[in-house]
Amino acid sequence: MKKTAVAPPKAVPPELDRKEILRYSRHLLLPEVGLTGQKKLKGGGVLLVGAGGLGSPAAMYLAAAGVGHIGIIDNDDVDESNLQRQIIHGTEDIGRPKADSAREGIHRINPHVRVTALNETLSSANALDIFRDFDIIVDGTDNFAARYLINDACALLGKPDVYGAVYQFEGQATVFDARRGGCLRCLMPEPPAPEDVPTCGEGGILGVLPCIVGGIQATEAIQLILSGSSPLINKLLAFDAWTMRFHTFDIPRSAACPLCGEHPRIRELTDYERFCGSRRAPLEEPVEEIGPKELKALLAGGAKPQIIDVRLPEELKISVLPGAKSIPLKQLARRMDEISPAHDAIFVCKVGEKSALAIEMLREEGYPGRMLNLRGGMNAWAREVDTAMPVY
Repeated sequence: MKKTAVAPPKAVPPELDRKEILRYSRHLLLPEVGLTGQKKLKGGGVLLVGAGGLGSPAAMYLAAAGVGHIGIIDNDDVDESNLQRQIIHGTEDIGRPKADSAREGIHRINPHVRVTALNETLSSANALDIFRDFDIIVDGTDNFAARYLINDACALLGKPDVYGAVYQFEGQATVFDARRGGCLRCLMPEPPAPEDVPTCGEGGILGVLPCIVGGIQATEAIQLILSGSSPLINKLLAFDAWTMRFHTFDIPRSAACPLCGEHPRIRELTDYERFCGSRRAPLEEPVEEIGPKELKALLAGGAKPQIIDVRLPEELKISVLPGAKSIPLKQLARRMDEISPAHDAIFVCKVGEKSALAIEMLREEGYPGRMLNLRGGMNAWAREVDTAMPVY
């Protein structure tokens, strides 16, 4: 006799106790939620990748909504510059792991929530194992290597990826669910070059913007738990906080997508830093560096090197080295003739990363002069030489 396959039994939604009924009473009055929906939320599991600007409000609202299991993975520590927008952390949390601080913040809001806090880096080696324990993944990262990793892992596991991104005054949100539509690779088959995607630390951000976008991500996660669907599947919501305008764009599935298209080729996770160009191959000739104290001694000895500041004009209003010439990184190639090969050139940025990139760019353009990078950038100069200068 032919045996009929039996579907596994559905998990029984957990019951609510008296305190929870009072806590979630405003949800229980909504026909779209009600007692049945609130039980679904209690039985749901959401992983937040990142406890920063986006992850903070998302975590707080998911906890307040009664999502029963919230995971947080973040390997960073709380910095004072985070507090302008990462609202789950406070001044007393500076220097603590963000995952631990966020866990305590969630429990302050709702002690009924089970929290899994992971103070580690998400990678191709651990993503699939971590994601399996959750129903929904909320992407609160700030770089494309992590975004492609999350996208691919969610598609391989058949889980929705609640995506968010913010920069200056602009925010985006969508839900990638390869079972029902397109994915990040359909929207962006190739990642942008790292130099074309400045971080919030480089370009700035309106503090309230991540709270708006993170709140939208939390709303989408809640809808996915309640109904199994979301208004933003196959839609990209774009928000401009300065003009207070929302726009929605379609994201169709690409038939040629190597992950979710008609002939998928991606079967496993890969090296996403290499894919996105955020980890470059070792240089044949390392970038020569000079430390802040060495530069101070050089200038005190009467030397007059060219100091080229590749930061944005807005950053020069915060701090600047005397005599520095401003050539923003994106203008460097076409303004190379303003730098004399007859004299040493010292390149400066906020933390020494963009200035090192500037030296690499000029090498590729054939600049023949000696170039040095200020190690640690202007922030190192402020810490080691001129302590009256602000660190930012």
